[in-house]
Amino acid sequence: MIFADEPEPGLPLPIRPGHVSPGRLERVLRAGAFTVTTELAPPDSADPEEVYRRARIFDGYVDAINATDGSGAHCHMSSVAVCALLTRVGYSPVMQISCRDRNRIAIQGEILGGAAMGVANILCLTGDGVQSGDHPQAKPVFDLDSISLLSIARVLRDEAHFESGRKLTAAPKIFIGAAENPFAPPLDWRPLRLAKKVAAGAQFVQTQYCFDVPRLRSFMARIDDLGLLDKVFVVVGVGPLGSAKTAQWMRTHVPGVHIPDSIVDRLSGAQNQRREGRDICVELIQQIRKIKGTSGVHVMAYRQEEAVAEVIDRCGVLAGRTPWYPDRDRSRQPKEAMQ
Repeated sequence: MIFADEPEPGLPLPIRPGHVSPGRLERVLRAGAFTVTTELAPPDSADPEEVYRRARIFDGYVDAINATDGSGAHCHMSSVAVCALLTRVGYSPVMQISCRDRNRIAIQGEILGGAAMGVANILCLTGDGVQSGDHPQAKPVFDLDSISLLSIARVLRDEAHFESGRKLTAAPKIFIGAAENPFAPPLDWRPLRLAKKVAAGAQFVQTQYCFDVPRLRSFMARIDDLGLLDKVFVVVGVGPLGSAKTAQWMRTHVPGVHIPDSIVDRLSGAQNQRREGRDICVELIQQIRKIKGTSGVHVMAYRQEEAVAEVIDRCGVLAGRTPWYPDRDRSRQPKEAMQ
């Protein structure tokens, strides 16, 4: 999707009426397009080209790229640095912020610093415990949790002051997101948890992997009953499974991941399990897009990043539009892509 007022890469987009950020993700969501986001695993490197090489895999298929923040409590290039590199060439990054590693002083500074470098989207996370990562001896912080972080980010943007009350000279123009898991017990509590996050400031939410569409339907119906569908954009997590063994490992070792036996059995019986995993992902996306209130999918394809383009092509959710990417010749795009 291209907007007529879009400047050259690296220059900020104007903020549209009714929007809070200059970011492309907010524009696409508010325009009503079914949105596709994904994740970029930050490199174990100080070489910026490694970031760009990983991002190019998604060119033309995603509207925004999440830069994970020490996912799984493993150390990598920082999320704010990855996002700064991506904004230089015009990508729309989502800066993940985990409460595990920083106190509220550092987090507020990082939000301002990211916004100053052109980061328009943040995702507020509590974060995985250090015991699950490669530095279990590290001291966890958890000065905040995701809900208090959402509230602080909203105050920075809307009231232009730090939590201490000290005024900002310029507020960050950010679109604020949260994570949610509709698939893990207690299921009845999940919609209420989301309501708290929306009240705290969440404007979009990206969910944990969805492999159980009936559970997602129940969750969406419940948040509709709570009046949340007009207040938050729900982007549903999906991803291709490489094998039945991978599925078994994920549901045993990755907290909050629910994979029904039927999915594992289908993979086990397939001649080409990797291909079957991608087929399942395509089918899930096609079902998800028909559920009332879903605004898009967040494709998490760890070590299968090349599968994102194939999956998105095959499922047809882009409906003929091509998300922006840095090297595209925009003059060749059809007029109907202009907004």
